[in-house]
Amino acid sequence: MYDSDKLVDNILSSYEKHEITARIDESHIVSRDALILIVKEIRKLLFPGYFDNMKVRSEYVKYFVGQRVEYIEHNLKQQVSRALKNDEKYSELSDNEAVVKAQEIVHTFLDRIPEIRDYLATDIQAAYDGDPAAYSTEEIIFCYPGVFAITVYRIAHELWLLNVPMIPRIISEYAHNLTGIDIHPGATIGKYFFIDHGTGIVIGETTVIGEHVKIYQGVTLGGLSTRKGQQLKGVKRHPTIGDNVTIYSNTSILGGETVIGNNVVIGGNAFIVSSVSEGIKVNIRNPQLEYSVDKKYENDFWNYEI
Repeated sequence: MYDSDKLVDNILSSYEKHEITARIDESHIVSRDALILIVKEIRKLLFPGYFDNMKVRSEYVKYFVGQRVEYIEHNLKQQVSRALKNDEKYSELSDNEAVVKAQEIVHTFLDRIPEIRDYLATDIQAAYDGDPAAYSTEEIIFCYPGVFAITVYRIAHELWLLNVPMIPRIISEYAHNLTGIDIHPGATIGKYFFIDHGTGIVIGETTVIGEHVKIYQGVTLGGLSTRKGQQLKGVKRHPTIGDNVTIYSNTSILGGETVIGNNVVIGGNAFIVSSVSEGIKVNIRNPQLEYSVDKKYENDFWNYEI
């Protein structure tokens, strides 16, 4: 007969053995599910009428905005206060002090919503201007995974700037899981940022990106080495990208000292670990194609027009 009691005891022993993978008796637990719901409400605030279940009428829009702000304020404050209490830097705060601090942070974040909308308007315009397959800005807002990833990044980045522990990363990974686009909330990204296609893009924590930058799928803006691990915390490990730069698919640009100048175009599949001067075009030399023909198809091959 199957001994379920023994299984339970073994699992409990595993909890004791690997304490870092269990959260037992912790009272201040941040909820990923709650944060995702908050992000969805913030997105509705950023794009009114796009992701609502009903028509947003102009005569009632103030009511909708007020109700949404109240929801975000209440629930985000709760999650931020929990995150503060779980962080070593804020662990000495009392529960009430953590709530007061969280409220201050959330109010500052909410005050930045109009600025986030300013940035997103430029990102959407960049997507429309830069993609002939886009037939309207509505299509871009509804359909483009790059715009979704940038939207979530811009939310997470503001919370990162406010020194909120944990939550910016949870929010960023929500977009990463859905789109395959991995943007660290610590990265600094200017206006008119366009991600085309997007899958497989990685943008590291200390990356700095200027304005009017366009990148394609598979691009990595990463670090040269992480062998030193925690010793590299706070060090600039990722590249700086200037204004009006285009980076084509599957290119890797690595290193904190690597600076890509303004008006640079980098072709696909490049591997760059040193700076590129302004106005340069970087291309990988095309590989040579070699054709070989199976003997039994040889006659057909030579009669085929290429």
